[in-house]
Amino acid sequence: MEMPVETLVIDPQVASWTWTDFAGLGLILHIILMVVLTLRIVSVQRNIGVAIAWIAVLFTLPIFGLIAYILVGEPMIGSRYRKRVQQARQLMNEMAQRERLVFNKGQSLLPMHYRGVSQMGTRWTGFGVFPEHQMQLLTTPHAIFQRLIADINNARRTILMEFYILYPKGQILEVIDALMAAAQRGVECHILIDSVGSFSFFNSDAHKSLEKAGVFVHQSLPVGLFKTLFQRSDLRNHRKIVVIDEHVGYIGSFNLVDPKFFKQDKEVGQWIDVAIRSVSEHEVSITTAMAKVVVTDISAESNDNLDALDKRVNSYTRKLYVRNPTINEMNSRIKVLDEIINYLDPPSMGAKSIVIPQMPVVEGVVAQLIPSAPQVTAHVIYHTLVTVIHRANHRIRITTPYFVPDEALSGALMTAAKRGVEVTLIIPEKVDSFLVQHASQAYYQDLLEAGVTIALFKGGLLHAKTVVIDDDYCLFGTVNIDMRSFYLNMEVTLAIYTPEMVAQVADCQETYLQNCRFLGLEEWQQRSNHERLFDNVVRLFSPLL
Repeated sequence: MEMPVETLVIDPQVASWTWTDFAGLGLILHIILMVVLTLRIVSVQRNIGVAIAWIAVLFTLPIFGLIAYILVGEPMIGSRYRKRVQQARQLMNEMAQRERLVFNKGQSLLPMHYRGVSQMGTRWTGFGVFPEHQMQLLTTPHAIFQRLIADINNARRTILMEFYILYPKGQILEVIDALMAAAQRGVECHILIDSVGSFSFFNSDAHKSLEKAGVFVHQSLPVGLFKTLFQRSDLRNHRKIVVIDEHVGYIGSFNLVDPKFFKQDKEVGQWIDVAIRSVSEHEVSITTAMAKVVVTDISAESNDNLDALDKRVNSYTRKLYVRNPTINEMNSRIKVLDEIINYLDPPSMGAKSIVIPQMPVVEGVVAQLIPSAPQVTAHVIYHTLVTVIHRANHRIRITTPYFVPDEALSGALMTAAKRGVEVTLIIPEKVDSFLVQHASQAYYQDLLEAGVTIALFKGGLLHAKTVVIDDDYCLFGTVNIDMRSFYLNMEVTLAIYTPEMVAQVADCQETYLQNCRFLGLEEWQQRSNHERLFDNVVRLFSPLL
């Protein structure tokens, strides 16, 4: 059968198109797409610096910028995940209400000038101020892990852990062995590990051994090609928390990594971290708040986990919120552990010998836990930090491995220096990120001109994240001074209001300063023009790093 002749005739209008016509159509579509995406960025992004950075990427690298913004442009943590978070928080809050446990009080314990900033944290997180803690600052990997292993070995009921990185080498193998032994003697052990930060761990024998021993291993924010279409794969769980038997807790910058083995190919020296071990006899404390965070995070990872929390909520009530849990026995174990740590703690850390005196236990510490997560608690840690910087009267001292602030934060620091506050930044001389290094350097000129002291640490990659304000306030936790920590990652920090504990953190910072090179304005101004230009170009994209 012959086909009609007219079906073979090509539309003369289409046939007459040239490559120039197609290029023109492509240009029109490109302009429309750029305008639409620019309007999207302006309408969605609340941070002006982030919006400008994305527009710069979009117009300088159109195809890359388009794909990048679709994949990681907006803080989409996933609607299902957010829903599970809300359901888990509701379950935990209802349980606390039944047990008559109040988490959102305590502002009256504080001086008047800190009550407002504390209330801001309570509004977004539900955690108030908790008194009467025993706390000790642990400043070496040896001290942190020996103390942690001893606590795990003495655990009787529950062990809850949440970390960004688990790297099963060196001393971490001892921690893993202690966890497996605890699970085998009947302790309920849960560990939540970030999917990206601990990618190699989930393919290791250590992962299999932990699960085989009865440890519940949970993968936090798993990634995948299909998931990327609905949630950002670079939103990570950066928290570091340990809760043991409802009354012993750990928080700080340390991951489950042995610095002698971790990232030694980056040529930045050993990672240097700190931790605080907190103990409380009270039924509501920093430790129970940490437990609430970890249980909520585990439950939000899957429907199965959420269902398990729903079914076992009464069991969790008994396990996580035991009223006056074996206090005499607890005190005897704490005393034994103090003796152990005095014997084992060595005087050096990092890539060079840095002597940090062992810190004693501080009694009666008043503190507040401040967790943050995108689209869940707004940017509570960022707003807390900016607020306390503006309130500082005498001293601001910040230790951070990555310093990439926005205009509001850098402006707050410069304003503080200009009004006579002693402002000091303690930053590693070299970090493991090329772009972050140059983005940080772009801020040095303005900071130095304002009178900010910039101390470049020479003893390794200083990974501690501490902020000391005057003599009576400290932020201590997992938060870097960059927009990723403030806006994108799940983080946690501890606000400390007791001067004796703040002094310990300040003393630790002072030891770091003794191993720093102080950057001078005249020295910095002698850099070549092309070095300054490169730093400033990278700075344009700093809100995205």
